Amino acid sequence: MMGAPVVRVSSGIPGFDDLIDGGFKQGSINLVAGDPGTGKTIFGIQFLVAGMLQGEATVYITFEEKRQKLYEDMLSLGWDLLAFERKGLFSFLEYSPEQVKKLLVEGGGTIEALIQKNKCKRLVIDSISSFTLLYQDELTQKEASLALFELIQTWGCTAVLTSQNTQIDQETVSAALEFEVDSIIILYHLKVAGVRKRAIEILKMRGTKHPDKTLLLQISPRGLEVDPKQIVTF
Repeated sequence: MMGAPVVRVSSGIPGFDDLIDGGFKQGSINLVAGDPGTGKTIFGIQFLVAGMLQGEATVYITFEEKRQKLYEDMLSLGWDLLAFERKGLFSFLEYSPEQVKKLLVEGGGTIEALIQKNKCKRLVIDSISSFTLLYQDELTQKEASLALFELIQTWGCTAVLTSQNTQIDQETVSAALEFEVDSIIILYHLKVAGVRKRAIEILKMRGTKHPDKTLLLQISPRGLEVDPKQIVTF
């Protein structure tokens, strides 16, 4: 007996969905990791915009971004977040890591109420690093991350979580997160022969065939774009 077909959710990033069987698995939790300036926030917003253009309500939770600056920055890429907000498709929530920690105790609280009210389909948390730093040791980090992931799964959203300064060494990403997320995507912005290059790598994606190569990533006037034919070597 065959299981239900996998429903895919577009990332909104040209060239990327073709690498992952058409998009993220619906309801999955996806980690986008990289150093500052690699494009993690753009990745997250581009993912939300792809949904909003289809009429899906979305939530963006941040510990670091300021609302006005984010809206101005995204306008330069043609994304009018204020217009989406006025249509009820975009919710910007600036939380402290401590507030998210409190949400775990409360079982969702105000975020869950908002998601249920708006019937949100997509969620971005930018970035998860600040939250995990609240916990002193690896075990409590892992337990808190698991609790957060379980909460997200009860909300029924497809989620993108960004992570900063994960000390990527090609093999491992943040021990507290690595084994719990459905996928790990790494963004790079490194200098090669005096020229900075952007690249993207899919480290893992459950139940999805994907390339094991590091591919060229560019920021165009329309956001991130992946060139699946251009392999980047560092």
